[in-house]
Amino acid sequence: MARMILSVPDISCEHCERTIENALQPLEGIHSVAVDIPSHEVTVVFDESRMNVGRIKKVLLDEEYPVAAVEQGPAQ
Repeated sequence: MARMILSVPDISCEHCERTIENALQPLEGIHSVAVDIPSHEVTVVFDESRMNVGRIKKVLLDEEYPVAAVEQGPAQ
């Protein structure tokens, strides 16, 4: 399992939170998605053998939430 924190500057409200969660949660390999509105961060725990950073970033971009930065490490 891997844990990734994405900086997404365009997050501003609960609608943004729901849109991001609904876009990522159903994807194969995603185990959890947590959106923090005040910090504009999305924390994703995922199976690296079934999902990758590039795909997660593309899904968010398709939803009009471009990722500004990524911090990745093992899930805790």
